[in-house]
Amino acid sequence: MNETVDVLIIGGGASGAAVAWSLADTRMRIVCLEQGDWQEPSRYPSTGLDWENRQFGDYAISPNRRKGKADYPINDDESPIKVANFNGVGGGTILYAGHFPRMHPSDFRVRTLDGVADDWPIDYWKLEPFFAINDRMMGVASLAGDPAYPDKEAVMPPLPLGRTGERLGRAMNELGWHCWPSDSAITSQEYQGRAPCINLGHCGHGCAQGAKSSTDITYWQEAIRNRVELRTNCRVSRIETNEDRMATGAWYFNGDGEEVFQPAEIVIMACNGIGTPRILLNSASERFPSGLANSSGQVGRNLMFHPYGLARGTFDEKLDAYRGSRVFMWSMQFYETDPANDFKRGYCYQFTRGFSPAITAINGMGDGLLPWGEGHHAAYRDLFERQAGMVSVCEDLPEEINRVTLDPALKDANGIPAPKITYRLGENTLKMLDHSLARATDILTVAGAKDIVTRAPLPYAGWHLLGTARMGDDPRNSVVNSWGRSHDVKNLFIVDGSVFVTSGGVNPTSTIQAIALYIADQIKERLHDLFA
Repeated sequence: MNETVDVLIIGGGASGAAVAWSLADTRMRIVCLEQGDWQEPSRYPSTGLDWENRQFGDYAISPNRRKGKADYPINDDESPIKVANFNGVGGGTILYAGHFPRMHPSDFRVRTLDGVADDWPIDYWKLEPFFAINDRMMGVASLAGDPAYPDKEAVMPPLPLGRTGERLGRAMNELGWHCWPSDSAITSQEYQGRAPCINLGHCGHGCAQGAKSSTDITYWQEAIRNRVELRTNCRVSRIETNEDRMATGAWYFNGDGEEVFQPAEIVIMACNGIGTPRILLNSASERFPSGLANSSGQVGRNLMFHPYGLARGTFDEKLDAYRGSRVFMWSMQFYETDPANDFKRGYCYQFTRGFSPAITAINGMGDGLLPWGEGHHAAYRDLFERQAGMVSVCEDLPEEINRVTLDPALKDANGIPAPKITYRLGENTLKMLDHSLARATDILTVAGAKDIVTRAPLPYAGWHLLGTARMGDDPRNSVVNSWGRSHDVKNLFIVDGSVFVTSGGVNPTSTIQAIALYIADQIKERLHDLFA
């Protein structure tokens, strides 16, 4: 058996890396168990001519398609939105686009403001200093002064808008609607030894340039220098407890398939909104018959995805095609609740460039814009490098029926039950999606686009895994308290997207990491009475 460590972190992605870095200055002995391995940038798809094909193979966003050694199967048959994740050091930050908005102040007070869902037990201002730390640690390119947010400093200049941004930006100005260069976790200049973005357009399947801020090249480098131990190829199956209802450590399968126990004084879950409830539910015992930390029955419930809508059109001039960062400009025009709408809360737009050569052809066929036979090549030339548009990221209100459970039959390679997803789109979400596609069509029309295509919800867009171990002051309807500590198990913490009370209408990575840093800070402040 391994020696007892002070802190055991389960998961080496966005939140696990941040909490490991923050706790390292305590000089405690910290071990992180990551079920995947380090990535080799020299093997990223962008380094070879087969890069488009590999987006659907070993670097696919779906673990069910990727089927790597580190992946586990997910039964998402009962969901119109399919789970996307990545298992390895860096987690989802390996494959994300680097789009880095913060949640808004209103997102933490939706019950008070709009009469739906629940308020968070913390607010934007509690997290604000940790947002700022995270921006510096990750290396965020942005433009200060965005009126959609409270004042925040820019770490480095924003990424270029390109021809696409100029064209769509003019349309937004003509309509009098908000748009702004995106906050991007992508370096626009040399930063802390990292090279700047060279606009390859390969953000979504690993950045060989090292410009995209995945946590394997940001937080983990410093955490390891500060003596945090990161063990790879270690798949955790369950957490053990003692008669005092305290966590004593975790069982995991190492790279040789051997089951090993790692004892610890503190256990921190950082496995995302699917992986964390999976382990907690699989840790059921006589003491915790419904799953660990689940006296409220909320573990696995209130799953939120962020349903995506898509709109794009074809323009009369060449734009940027797939060159440049995938997301470069946003709009928060429709983010807050508008009494004139028949839905609560709102969404943001992420403006997007065109597609790569093969993807242009595949989507062109699917959208009915590319005929077979005569005229095919001419139609393709009208599409390639001439398409652009946006996606709408819609706030997903929590519903208990949307949940993660353990599949009764499906298991991973080590025999651990796979997660099963049960999810439906709520009426509020459907109305919001319709609204977002209608306004997107307005924008593209004003911008001069033709052949406008809309689609919602995007099926393979379950990137944001939130809400399945929610934060709250009342142990009867939440899993952790206002500083991430389990109500039921006093030395168990959760720092990933599971703790979200509401989802907001923006990509969550920035907020997830700010929460992880905040919880780490709370742990450090309360170490002397943590076990009281």
